[in-house]
This record gives sequence, structure tokens and C-alpha cells, in this order.
Amino acid sequence: MPRPLGELEDAVMTRVWQWNRPVTVREVLEDLQQERSIAYTTVMTVMDNLHQKGWVRREAEGRAYRYTAVSTRAAYSAALMNEAWSTSDNPAAALVAFFGMMSAEQREALRDAVRIVQHDDEAAEAAAEAAEAAAEAAAGAAPEAPAPAEAEGDSAEHPGTPGR
Repeated sequence: MPRPLGELEDAVMTRVWQWNRPVTVREVLEDLQQERSIAYTTVMTVMDNLHQKGWVRREAEGRAYRYTAVSTRAAYSAALMNEAWSTSDNPAAALVAFFGMMSAEQREALRDAVRIVQHDDEAAEAAAEAAEAAAEAAAGAAPEAPAPAEAEGDSAEHPGTPGR
């Protein structure tokens, strides 16, 4: 997980995410200048840094570049939350404390997200069961015996590691 964005990096990425299209340094500069005094070269340097860090990709257009976000604001936020949660010595307590800080609207959004994930998990499980049944039917309804490496718990893709 990359480090959290700095203040100016976040201001630039906010525009790139909001506009959701390739942007130039000049466009970002003009929008930022509505809030603060800032030089073209400063914005250019920040956008180049964001490119080097992997936050944006760029394509040359004449003598300038057009920058596009590599991921979404939601993915960035999720990565920050996951990083914070995974460093806790008591993840359950951290979640309880986090939930306690949430507004009613945030808790409802959380409930919605959990319902979506549960629905996706159930759909994926049903699809896997259907695929397995179809494979068994195609093979004469006799389940195939595992290969020797699989029987020992080894993965063919990762020799010497437990099967996944």
C-alpha cells in the first residue's frame, strides 16, 4: 500500500478523480489557483511525482502530458482503511471503535456494502458449485482423483507451498 497522499498531492488527485478523464497540468493549475496561489512548475512537479509513485499514468500530447488516475478514490480510501486495520494488535476492537465513530449514514452505507459482498460471495459460491456439478456430469459423474502433488497438499503453481 502506498503512503498516504500529501496535502497538495491529494488536492491534485481529487481533481483527477472528480473529472474522471485525462487532464493536463494547466487544467489542474487553473482549478487550484481558484483556492490558492500556486506556480505551474509546482503542479507539474507534483503530477510528475504522482506518475512516478504510480498514482497516475500519462500520455504525451504535443509538448505536454495528459494524466489519468490509475485507480479510484474509493480504492485509495479502502487501501488506507485496510492498512490501518491490519496494523492493529486487536483488529476486532479497532473495528468496534471505528464503527462507534461512524455517523448513522456511514453505518447504513456499511450495511449496504456488507449486503453487496455477501450477495457476491453467495453468487460466486453458487457458480462454483454449478461449474463443479457440470464438470462431474461431463466426466461421467465420477469425481476425478487429485493429482499426487495435490494429494500431498502442494500446489502445482507454487511447488512446496500448501494448496490454496
